Amino acid sequence: MAQDDPRTLVSTDWLAAHLNDPDLRILDASFFLPGSGRDGRAEYEAGHIPGARYFDVDDISDQRSALPHMVAPPEKFVSRMRAMGVGDGHQVVVYDSTGIYSAPRVWWNFRLMGKTDIAVLDGGLPKWKAEGRELEDLPPMVRDRHITVSRQAHLVKDVSQVASASKLGDWQIVDARSAARFRGEAAEPRPGLRSGHIPNALNVPFAQLLNADCTMKDTDALRTIFEGAGVDLSKPIITSCGSGVTACILTLALERLGHTQNAVYDGSWSEWGMYPDLKVDKG
Repeated sequence: MAQDDPRTLVSTDWLAAHLNDPDLRILDASFFLPGSGRDGRAEYEAGHIPGARYFDVDDISDQRSALPHMVAPPEKFVSRMRAMGVGDGHQVVVYDSTGIYSAPRVWWNFRLMGKTDIAVLDGGLPKWKAEGRELEDLPPMVRDRHITVSRQAHLVKDVSQVASASKLGDWQIVDARSAARFRGEAAEPRPGLRSGHIPNALNVPFAQLLNADCTMKDTDALRTIFEGAGVDLSKPIITSCGSGVTACILTLALERLGHTQNAVYDGSWSEWGMYPDLKVDKG
């Protein structure tokens, strides 16, 4: 079992023990790709961990962008968090209904806004339910709470910065997509995108970092997986994926390993795969 750390990952036992803490805020960040037939908000309303608020990954984003769920402007993030009663002095725990999938995106989003007292629930809602723990279907009582943010620009990279890293090699690029998508052998789930990967990128499929119960593997196993994929953990890393969600699973794992010089390519393959003037490698 992974060691509890309120800034990265906590267990269901930890959450159960702190469930009634007055300064604890729980977020349900369940998210599914279009066409999956599942609705995160509907599933939240049908049953969630007591006290949880629903964090809508698509809504709390920069909807001025043509790319999916890009990071929200700080003022929008502040507005949504205040309305959810999440603010300064709160310890936040975020989970999703897959296990570990979209929750790390919200964890990273908070860190990007300068809020570090946030952890992902290891194993998420499936583990909580498998252990027979309490659920509720009523929304929590919410009181507006002031929140102060300070955007940490070094934690996110744009397409020009990633293109530079691909060419110069000063930052490693690590792709969280499946091996088949990385190699260009499988079509992308979003229509209109090319297949393949960013030149000089390495591939660590996010599923490799998880146990069968969707908890995160221990740090020794994580280190072995990254190093086995050719990743130098002494050098800076940009994580990427399909649309900036599962890249954050890699970022969470890196933080568990004490690797702090990392950033997420927010546009990820939804951006890179769209532009014909950006080179794509296969194989």
